[in-house]
Amino acid sequence: MQLSEFGYELPPERIATAPARPRDSARLLHVAADGLRDHIVRDLPSLLRPDDLLVVNDTKVIPAQLTARRGEAKIGITLDRRLDDGAWHVLLRNSRRVRQGDVLVIDPAFSATVVEMEAGGAAILRFTADDFYAALARSGALALPPYIARPDGITEQDKSDYQTLFAAHEGAVAAPTAGLHFTPALLETLRTRGIEMAKVTLHVGAGTFLPVRVENIEEHKMHAERGTITEDTARRINAAKAAGRRIIPIGTTALRLLESAATAQGMLKPFDSETEIFIYPGYRFRIADALFTNFHLPHSTLLMLVSAFAGTERIKSAYAHAVTSGYRFYSYGDACLLEKQGES
Repeated sequence: MQLSEFGYELPPERIATAPARPRDSARLLHVAADGLRDHIVRDLPSLLRPDDLLVVNDTKVIPAQLTARRGEAKIGITLDRRLDDGAWHVLLRNSRRVRQGDVLVIDPAFSATVVEMEAGGAAILRFTADDFYAALARSGALALPPYIARPDGITEQDKSDYQTLFAAHEGAVAAPTAGLHFTPALLETLRTRGIEMAKVTLHVGAGTFLPVRVENIEEHKMHAERGTITEDTARRINAAKAAGRRIIPIGTTALRLLESAATAQGMLKPFDSETEIFIYPGYRFRIADALFTNFHLPHSTLLMLVSAFAGTERIKSAYAHAVTSGYRFYSYGDACLLEKQGES
């Protein structure tokens, strides 16, 4: 399967640089077996069944970009994921100036020792700080996607906009952006309709910003991300499936974690590990029945995922409709509700 099969033309003005306000006023494209229908996110409860179980990602975005000094050299650090021993896998800018054993000074009370250098500018760092997340809040910056231009720096508004109302567990470099559409009012309407919600945690890593660089997509290697599904959440989701209820992930991150923890028989196991799952057309979904997600970049692994879920031709048709109909794309953009291929 070739990378060129997952391209489409997007006018630059279709890239959203700020979210809809209020968030649930964003547009929503319902992609079903019998056609495409235009809505807004606030309509979501009426598009769902009263016994659907939504699964949201409750990761919390951290200010993952740091600037350090090694002598006179300026080193950029983007956190990727926390490792089991407390060290961090990171991506470095100006990595040619860094060697194993170096100390990178971020501020007088915050530094990192280079444990290991890896190919492609990656490294493992061990940070020194009395309170790591407090040090990040003091010295770090939000790592917005490169297509959201902020020439004057990240704004205070972005710090609020780029966080879902489900955010609870610190560790994500990027937001699980489908969750950005939810508001307290929308949650209340969902509850009133009887639609329940379960929470999982996948800390989205810096690899989400990296392009696919191989033409044969089967040669692409995903970056690892840390995820957690509790025993109680796995039990709830298994019980819902056994009762014939639909499981609907809110976003590709929740979907990837569910599928990472699924057995061949379609049961969900508790999970506390890293996942490198790569989903592209031909994949057989074991847990997810529908998917609420944003519009994804051309040639991206997420576009491959939604093509696997809803069908490549249906996704091509949906994206063409979204472009011509003025939908807004990417992290701060509009949303779509995808019915799984072969279902209505």
